[in-house]
Amino acid sequence: MNPAAAISFAEVSKSFISRDGRRQVILDRVSFTVPAGKTTVIAGGSGQGKSVTLKLILRLLDVDSGTILVGDQDITRIKGAKLEAVRTRFGVLFQGGALFDSLSVYDNVALPLRERTEKREPEIRERVMETLSVLDLQGHEEKYPAQLSGGMRKRVALARALQLDPEIMLFDEPTTGLDPVMTHEIYELFARTQAQLGYTAIIVSHDIPTVFNLADQVIILHQGAMDVFASPDEIQWSTKPHIREFVRTTMGEIYQSQLVE
Repeated sequence: MNPAAAISFAEVSKSFISRDGRRQVILDRVSFTVPAGKTTVIAGGSGQGKSVTLKLILRLLDVDSGTILVGDQDITRIKGAKLEAVRTRFGVLFQGGALFDSLSVYDNVALPLRERTEKREPEIRERVMETLSVLDLQGHEEKYPAQLSGGMRKRVALARALQLDPEIMLFDEPTTGLDPVMTHEIYELFARTQAQLGYTAIIVSHDIPTVFNLADQVIILHQGAMDVFASPDEIQWSTKPHIREFVRTTMGEIYQSQLVE
């Protein structure tokens, strides 16, 4: 295990059997590492396995073969309490936010602390209100999800995901349904919170090339294989036909990344 890696895939394969009995290969003996404290963006066409990769990391799906290390733990070979202990190292921001409509903003954000810790209510309130302030949500704690804009719901979901101080944050299509201005604001928020808290981030997104402004590393999935790039700028120099097509259709003929200020 590379000591600078938060997650390592080694020769990981995953496939599914379709209703007509045909095997669909999603990942074919892929290997890569996710640098600790950095942002890795996973991109690729629909059905190429982006969200499957996140589910494998969380062990919501089992690999067909290969190993996945989270720190020094092989998550493919543990279960029960050991598996749950590894999962507590993650925070997850789901595509739709997955907020509970019947709970207020405050109660949504407080939920992980109430469910997974032994903190008393005064401690929980202090922690929740501190996070709401950092994410510019103060004054909205008594509102319900239906009363919030799409961007604010994303902020609340991020606040909830950060309550247990995760080492690794997984973002699954975090800006779905948001307009370009709000998308940019949400990505700026991600960059700010990561700089503050130092977690490792993995972002699955279709917002190409906007999301690349956050990326320290980019992984492109295509027909079971992964191409790993140390920076977004490297992608445009690939000679592989499918990467050149990816650049042409999503990034334009010439792409230059611009860091989020």
